[in-house]
Amino acid sequence: MPADGVRPRDRRYDAVVLAGGRARRLGGADKPGAAVGGRPLIGWVADAVAGAGRLIVVGPPRPGLPHAVVVREDPPGAGPVPALRAGLAEARAPWTVLLAADLPFLRAPHVAALLDAAGEGGAVLVDQDGREQWLAGCWPTGALRTALAAYAGGSLRGLLGPLVPVPVSLAAGERPPWYDCDTPDALVHADRLAAPYDP
Repeated sequence: MPADGVRPRDRRYDAVVLAGGRARRLGGADKPGAAVGGRPLIGWVADAVAGAGRLIVVGPPRPGLPHAVVVREDPPGAGPVPALRAGLAEARAPWTVLLAADLPFLRAPHVAALLDAAGEGGAVLVDQDGREQWLAGCWPTGALRTALAAYAGGSLRGLLGPLVPVPVSLAAGERPPWYDCDTPDALVHADRLAAPYDP
């Protein structure tokens, strides 16, 4: 214990990556497997949480992630809340980092910033307009379980908002960590930005 008698907060975390959506705006394509900067989107996200005790992927198995714990929501494609419920069942650490699988510019320092900033209700990235990015945050695992047990809706905002997370705004330039790839144009733009990018 430090000399001031204050025990450092336990920063151990597991990562839950939601990778089983229907990707309607991409014509049903395998979005997590789409290449940006020469590698699948989910590969970038997995690297960002390399410090996780467990990498839990909610979706189909990924050949590039042999160490991941793979689970599916029931039924597959049911939405982010059932997917989170399935993934959280495999979490063991005091903190859970919840991420989408399509964040090509998220890096380990961004994840560390979320964990450092988190209060009792967690922390969530906000974009340049101050909007919460509910699939880019960290949460006390116990609080998440309690919230899920009492929640019957389908909205991540409805589930996570009442936890009152700390908003985290990170200077990002043209490659913001919250940038996601929901459309073909977004994928093309991300690939163009990533081409000269040395992570």
